[in-house]
Amino acid sequence: MASIKDVARLAGVSLGTVSNVLNRPERVGAERRARVERAIEELGFVRSEPARQLRAGMSRTVAVVVLDVTNPFFGQIVEGAEEVAEEHDAQVVVCNSAGDPAREARHLDRLLQQQVAGILLSPVHEVASAAQLASRRSRPPVVFVDRVPAGPGFASVAVDDVRGGGLVGELLSDTGHERVAFAGGPTGLRQVVDRLHGLRSGFRGREPVHVVDVDELTIRAGATVLDELAALPATTRPTAVFCANDLLAIGVLNACVRRGVDVPGELSVVGYDDISFAETASVALTTVAQPARRLGTEAARLLLDGEQRSVVFSPELVVRASTRAGPGT
Repeated sequence: MASIKDVARLAGVSLGTVSNVLNRPERVGAERRARVERAIEELGFVRSEPARQLRAGMSRTVAVVVLDVTNPFFGQIVEGAEEVAEEHDAQVVVCNSAGDPAREARHLDRLLQQQVAGILLSPVHEVASAAQLASRRSRPPVVFVDRVPAGPGFASVAVDDVRGGGLVGELLSDTGHERVAFAGGPTGLRQVVDRLHGLRSGFRGREPVHVVDVDELTIRAGATVLDELAALPATTRPTAVFCANDLLAIGVLNACVRRGVDVPGELSVVGYDDISFAETASVALTTVAQPARRLGTEAARLLLDGEQRSVVFSPELVVRASTRAGPGT
């Protein structure tokens, strides 16, 4: 690959002249500028954008750090962020923490060292993440996504997850269910805690909610949820389960199909997020819709426009075939 030195040698000019042609062409006379441009074309020279940014002490890269890169919900957030980044002539890179605090911390350290233009962060634990970022004397702007940060100094975009859980509790209560389960985890995720709290408040004082703890919010974990519910005595077994996200709910649906459990006849299933294939699951999934793409666009706008404020969106309940009236109604 041709270098800037090769261009300068062929054009018979200094390295500084080539640099000026690339970055400040108005400072170079027409004749010398034409010689440099001919040399660039002849050699097929392509300048290194990262190198240029390092020399200029700047970056046009926005990093998005997500909890689970395999979850379509986060894919929609990234799409929204990319839309706004394009408007600002910036690029987006994606880092996957996979729900691991240590992995997230390493990503943040590298991004801070690389002096990215800004970071959109969906943290594993907002307190620890905010503390790590606040400890840096110099850092790019950071916007917390799908989470309100613990403490001042950060912008954020989020959805009212307590209200989202409440919508599910009200639905299950209104349709006659008397025993419900909640499946989610890890328990340190604020979204999981808030959705469970909302479910309990929306269920209006009926029998206690049975909680199934899972290590990850994935399709694979759905089978373990059904295992635990099936092991409960028939007299106390829940007739509905609210899963902390759609992937987990789809895993429950798949397990029900394999084992011949009628959904919603024997078990109503509710998810959260309204990802792209919730409607086309084995049984169309009732879920709480989050405006994922809007989370991404709003977060990127806050970041690139330099605004430091918190934006909270309202969730929406989407009722489909995986739920119906409970027994006795």
